[in-house]
Amino acid sequence: MTPKESKGLKEPDSSLEEKIAGALVGAAVGDALGGPVEGYSPDQILERHGGRVHGIVGPWNGDAWRTARPIAPYHKGDGHVTDDTLMTHALVRVYATVRDHLDAYAIADHLVPDLMQNPRWIPELEAEAIPLQRIFLAEKWLATRLHYGHVDPREAGVGNIVNCGAAMYMAPVGLVNAANPAGAYAEAIDIAGAHQSSYGREAAGVFAAAVAAACVPGATPDSVVTACLALAKDGTRTAIEKVCEVAARHSDFESALVPLREAIAPYDTVGPDYRSPSLDARRPSRTRAIEELPVALGMLVVSGGDYRHAVLGSVNYGRDCDSIATMAGAVAGALGSPVPQDWSKTVAEASRLDLWEPAATLARVTREVFEQDVRRRRAHEAAFAGIGGERCSD
Repeated sequence: MTPKESKGLKEPDSSLEEKIAGALVGAAVGDALGGPVEGYSPDQILERHGGRVHGIVGPWNGDAWRTARPIAPYHKGDGHVTDDTLMTHALVRVYATVRDHLDAYAIADHLVPDLMQNPRWIPELEAEAIPLQRIFLAEKWLATRLHYGHVDPREAGVGNIVNCGAAMYMAPVGLVNAANPAGAYAEAIDIAGAHQSSYGREAAGVFAAAVAAACVPGATPDSVVTACLALAKDGTRTAIEKVCEVAARHSDFESALVPLREAIAPYDTVGPDYRSPSLDARRPSRTRAIEELPVALGMLVVSGGDYRHAVLGSVNYGRDCDSIATMAGAVAGALGSPVPQDWSKTVAEASRLDLWEPAATLARVTREVFEQDVRRRRAHEAAFAGIGGERCSD
């Protein structure tokens, strides 16, 4: 990859709290912007909106959103977040309960009961409901396997469709492991075992690593991609490498839309028609990858790390663009590129969600977890020295 100047980034001394808020608010806003055009192609988006989407737009079918298929009964648009954000906030609540690193058992013990038992405001339904009534079938799998099937949480993801379902809400894992991509990757791989297998699980680990890498002082889009490539395996690694090589040749998302799709196509199982997946779609593979993460990282490279540019590129890419924009928004926000205040204000008000409270909660938990990690490390050093190992100097 050719190094590219980063645009719109703060100085690298952004505080942990700022990075966590940037990532979580950035993810939610990207999600809300992508929701109304999810599933469509760039050409369809261009025709429907008379140009590219440059901010928050209304539902694809206007006032007919309640009955228009295939979207009904969800009110996608007007600043409403989707299940990407609902799941992200749910994972933050698990961290707030456990107040330590998580594993697949924490998903079974805490996340699934929260999704099944606690009614919350669901923006797309414009009603209070249990989150399980909103989330997609690939996420309902969590309840089916863990609550009803009593499957080992570490293996419960096997058999689910392989998609971005686990990856889309892994930003909190990267933030709890801020500046430690390898730690974020390992924790997310464990957590995601309850939800996904194959390249879907792998993408969850790599996305968490990307968010953690974005928290490193002085991080850039290129350093984030480098950290991802150092950890990613199989088709996920190859797809990220190929997409980001193409992305490095562009500095405007308009010119990158078709080339990025062409770069990811050999690794994507869904096929050219997003709403009519191929018969081999979403099956386990060593050579394939989900589309969303490589494209999100590609848009990050195209934009030079600028939040607005990365998210709008992700939104106008179409297909699963709410999840692409969620991922691009999280990483750009963690890098320090500011989330437009008019967007975040509108999304918070329209969704009836406090987008900043989960960030404040996660920041407190992250500091507690780091302090525990230091104590555990010191205990390990002392024990290792006690058996003749060399003790590390302070």
